[in-house]
Amino acid sequence: MTLPELLIKVPELETYIRYMPEELRDRCTIRTYPPGTIIHQKDAELDYFGIVCEGYHRVINEFENGNVFMIERNDPIDFIGEVTILAGKSRTSVTLETTTECTVLYFTRKDFEDWIAKDIHFLRLVSQKVAYKLYRSSYNRGNRLFYPPQHLLLAYILQYIEESHSSIVKRTREEIHEETGISVKTLNRTIRKLKEEGLVGITKGKISMTEEQQQKAREYLKRE
Repeated sequence: MTLPELLIKVPELETYIRYMPEELRDRCTIRTYPPGTIIHQKDAELDYFGIVCEGYHRVINEFENGNVFMIERNDPIDFIGEVTILAGKSRTSVTLETTTECTVLYFTRKDFEDWIAKDIHFLRLVSQKVAYKLYRSSYNRGNRLFYPPQHLLLAYILQYIEESHSSIVKRTREEIHEETGISVKTLNRTIRKLKEEGLVGITKGKISMTEEQQQKAREYLKRE
């Protein structure tokens, strides 16, 4: 795929590369990854910058004991490597894994650094994305420490339904564990309790919510 072809598929990309130095159009590369691909690994040397044009990916932190903590799930348009580069670090601090097929537009690290030095419009867009992620993280920080599993799971389900427009949570128990921090054992126990209370249902093995249950869940969270 060429850059002009990518712009036809993803017209919103034009906003980001509007003032890109002309010579970068010949030096950028485009890659498409299938679901479940590790784009880059924690602690790896970072010598590139990427713009995720299509597809969803998750940001995870892997620990030596084998545990995996999911920091966030991102949708396009998003960036790869911006935090590491802006922080002046050489190695990545997180692992990125695709959750759907993803198309990424790549530049060398040096080209990206030269680009943002010349293009205030693009620098502002990158800074806004970084600031948004920090805001979201700060806003939600502490939830896992101070709220019980029922509250965390209901909030997660409602957010999933709102973002996916699906009344069925198409996530495995392990994926929900990684995203909420609730252990699988506690998660199963919490789901059973919420089902007994009529706040959730189970559809083909997946958590589901009717509109009535969604309203009940919102009222429950307000009381907590």
